Amino acid sequence: MTGTDPTLLGILIIAVLFIALFSGMPVAFALGVPSLVFMYLFLDPAQFDMTALVMFDGVNDFGLLAIPLFVLMGAIVAVTPCGADLYEGIHRWIYKLPGGLAISNVLACAIFSALCGSSPATAAAIGTMGIPEMRKRGYPDSLACGSIVGGGALGNLIPPGVVPIVYGIATQTSIGKLFIGSVIPGIIVTAMMCIWVVLYSRWARKRAAIPIAVEVGAGGGPSGREFYGEVSYTFKERMAGILKVSPFMLLVVFLLVVLYGGYATPSEAAGVCAIATFVMVILIYRLRSFKDYKEILEMTVRESVMIMLIIASSFLFTTLLTKLYITQAITQSLVQWQLNKWLLMATINVFFLIMGCLLPPVAIVLIACPILHPVILAYGFDPVWFGIIITINMEVGMITPPFGLNLFVVKGIAPYVPMERVFLGSLPFAVCLMLGIVVCSFWPELITWLPSKMIR
Repeated sequence: MTGTDPTLLGILIIAVLFIALFSGMPVAFALGVPSLVFMYLFLDPAQFDMTALVMFDGVNDFGLLAIPLFVLMGAIVAVTPCGADLYEGIHRWIYKLPGGLAISNVLACAIFSALCGSSPATAAAIGTMGIPEMRKRGYPDSLACGSIVGGGALGNLIPPGVVPIVYGIATQTSIGKLFIGSVIPGIIVTAMMCIWVVLYSRWARKRAAIPIAVEVGAGGGPSGREFYGEVSYTFKERMAGILKVSPFMLLVVFLLVVLYGGYATPSEAAGVCAIATFVMVILIYRLRSFKDYKEILEMTVRESVMIMLIIASSFLFTTLLTKLYITQAITQSLVQWQLNKWLLMATINVFFLIMGCLLPPVAIVLIACPILHPVILAYGFDPVWFGIIITINMEVGMITPPFGLNLFVVKGIAPYVPMERVFLGSLPFAVCLMLGIVVCSFWPELITWLPSKMIR
């Protein structure tokens, strides 16, 4: 079958890939099986015999060590009351703001994201406490669920996230720079979400949709004192609420400092943070139950193996595209078209938004980014900037139907809330993420400035 046009062959391979993905086959096998079939048909037997070595080389990268370590860190936090304490601590400081509980949801998700690095895990951890508390106080179901769905979407944007790690490995881009580059966009998107909550809450309060008063402390904590119909916390109570989780917040600061200063690689920093998290939960929450340790290890192994198997299969897929000159042909075609660079970027973003509604972010990044990376460089885009834009884009897919994972996570937490209300509540937060893409496109320095100041 020699002499086949690489572009047509590439279209055929990608079509077969998507058929496999949409068939319900696990992502790793949907990537691996078509790759093996086309390698057998189009490559010589010697290259086909190298399949195991290609997959092993794909995961034989020191940078990938950060993934199971950050997953371990998130699992340790997930099985402890850390999320509840974090939620309560933030609420005590901002409860007087309009929609204070919803803002607590968003901010707690943002901070928990830095400890967890997973959107669904963040939504599950904070939503378990946040949604019942908001409904108990008369908040609309759409806002209660939407703030968790949207806040959970910060899981990959706030460093450390799995998507930037996978993107960095797939495109040979500095993971440390990707982490640091996502800090300012993460703050901006979080602020946009909080502003939306305040504006909506003021409008809804006038319509008596959100009560001015709350009755008890969030997360079942102490209610404080009634003061003109509102709960009031003393400074001592506020400090007590935040001090318990302050070691975990300091751990996030430590992670950013060592990465920004170039004192450690992401994998080294992940190892230190995972050990530190483990020690802190033992000291603070008296984590001594064998059942808890077993749950942590099972969660870590399950998530890590799944991600690593997808990565190994994706390297097999990208090797196939390279050997058949499909990647080179697509790059050459896109460059020869001489499209306006921003029209190209808009097209890529629309493509990722659509794919993000249908496929897991890790799979999309591993399939598309190795193909698009040479095109991005040819058009003069910064790969770090592009990686953060794609990360934000992937988070939009996590909260939009038909397959937005965070929607189903929140629906599982609150089965009594109709799915249409969950979706309608999450839609404004998806708009905030899209606005984040627009803002960072107009001012790319929001992403590139901090990485440019890194020591290495």
